[in-house]
Amino acid sequence: MPKCEAAANPVRAIPSTALLGLALAMAAVPALAADRVATQSVEIEVTEIVGGLEHPWSVEALPDGAYLVTERPGRLRVVRDGTASAPVDGLPKLFVGGQGGLLDIALSPDFATSRKLYFTASVPGEGGQGTALFAARLSNDEKRLEAVERLFAMNRFTGTGQHFGSRIAIGADGTLFFGIGDRGEMDRAQDPQDHAGSILHLNPDGTPAAGNPFAGGSKGQPEIFSTGHRNPQGIVIDPAEGTLFTVEHGARGGDEINMPKAGSNYGWPMISYGKHYSGADIGIGSSAEGYEQPVHYWDPSIAPGAIDVYRGAMFPEWNGDFLVAALKYELLARIERDESGAITGEERLLEGAYGRLRDVKVAPDGAILLVTDEVDGQLLRISRAAAP
Repeated sequence: MPKCEAAANPVRAIPSTALLGLALAMAAVPALAADRVATQSVEIEVTEIVGGLEHPWSVEALPDGAYLVTERPGRLRVVRDGTASAPVDGLPKLFVGGQGGLLDIALSPDFATSRKLYFTASVPGEGGQGTALFAARLSNDEKRLEAVERLFAMNRFTGTGQHFGSRIAIGADGTLFFGIGDRGEMDRAQDPQDHAGSILHLNPDGTPAAGNPFAGGSKGQPEIFSTGHRNPQGIVIDPAEGTLFTVEHGARGGDEINMPKAGSNYGWPMISYGKHYSGADIGIGSSAEGYEQPVHYWDPSIAPGAIDVYRGAMFPEWNGDFLVAALKYELLARIERDESGAITGEERLLEGAYGRLRDVKVAPDGAILLVTDEVDGQLLRISRAAAP
């Protein structure tokens, strides 16, 4: 956000009548109400930036302090000065149903000059619907998307309405990582010729990135980075270390944080720390040769919606910790990590206070942004509470 600059003009006396008018005007505008909440290490304030959103799915902070928010039913809005804009025009045709619709949004690293952004969505096509990745430009007046281009679509569309993924993480080299779930057909996650159940790695133009394990496509789809993922709805690159992490839905138990590496298989549905919804065992156990173990898992499930790594000035106590938005228990999980990256504990924040938490992002000023996946959804901001 821009810093304040000192005025160059000389100071002038303000008439008392003007001061009275200013005081009355300020009194007539209520300050945004904030909830003060105690945590293990610091008191926080939770402020609603805007409400009235329909199933918001993703938020991005714009360079000037405004926000972009996606709504799953197929709307993109700009939130500025506490007000959500009319829907931005120019979105492509989407499939809206079940867990599908308009999903994640991410700003290109050069957005401040190019106004380029990326977004994921479920789209209709031959055989049903599937996950696609798009690039576009936000117009200067913020009213429409321009130069919309579909960069990628998964190779097998089906009629199921779940497990589309799919958040976006942008590497230091500008390449794009995003996940696609198994689309409710678990065996697809073990088929390297199927994009379902995998993490994808693409160049900004949608072509397969260098270093993917199936270059050439003879043994697997060339866009695939890793396989064996059930439904990775969160993905982040730690800005301090450059490490890729995902958070994924398990079945009945077995939600996971993974650290995907090129060519690795993360086991679904061969191994899991959960069970099927019927109560039946999954696969061959919780570990087996050839399958990677999660960095962390939950049993019972918390239904994770997104993940970020806290790197910011506002909460130095939380430096390096994972922040995971959760739907089922309506909470923000702070997963503590030591200097080596090892997980040392978990603190559950805001449980049941605001509804289903779908996205979490660390803002440029170190505050934490959340969106609530509700019919009357909110964009929330967590900041450090001032001393009493």
